[in-house]
Amino acid sequence: MEVGEAVAARRSVRAFRDEPVAPGVLRSLAVQAARAATGGNLQPWHVDIVHGEAMARLKAIMAETLASGRLERAAYDIYPRELTDPYRARRFGVGQAMYAHLGIPREDKAARLAWFANNFAFFGAPAAYFVTVDRRMGPPQWADLGMYLQALMLLAVGEGLGTCAQEAWAVYSDTVAGFLATPAERMVFCGVAIGWEDAAAPVNRLRSARADPDEWLRVVA
Repeated sequence: MEVGEAVAARRSVRAFRDEPVAPGVLRSLAVQAARAATGGNLQPWHVDIVHGEAMARLKAIMAETLASGRLERAAYDIYPRELTDPYRARRFGVGQAMYAHLGIPREDKAARLAWFANNFAFFGAPAAYFVTVDRRMGPPQWADLGMYLQALMLLAVGEGLGTCAQEAWAVYSDTVAGFLATPAERMVFCGVAIGWEDAAAPVNRLRSARADPDEWLRVVA
């Protein structure tokens, strides 16, 4: 697959088939992605691969946590607290499009919360990556994490696999860190669900819109 094809094909998959991914493939993708650009060659990413029995245990822990109603403080603000347009409109728009595919109306708050809980079962994916970072790192190194994640997800496309980057895990970062035995000096940035896409699932028909280049692109000559 050409790079441009992989970029166009990559998207958030939110329903996976119950079919394992070979551990060797999971490790190979993680290692290949480490060729991502990184300022000063810091390579600030730390990656945990969860699959098999460990995945089953984590899903069970999260099901119990959600059922208890226990909340944790998010490790960081996933979105700016005062999100303004056009960013607010874009976020609202993709949410509306997703729930339309799911057939969940805006007023059905219970159904929306139930759907959101699927984040913590990885949307049925058989495996996941967790990316953590030293707390001393700043915005430039967080940008490096984004480059690593993009490389990882594009490589997954090349293997015919679907992915979903999940910052939602920052909401339960203490639980994840405890499960992974993450050192105290590192924080959980996100999880990435990975597996074989369930092409029959309505939610996977979603294709998020992108802004017209005239809104954000300028050529200076």
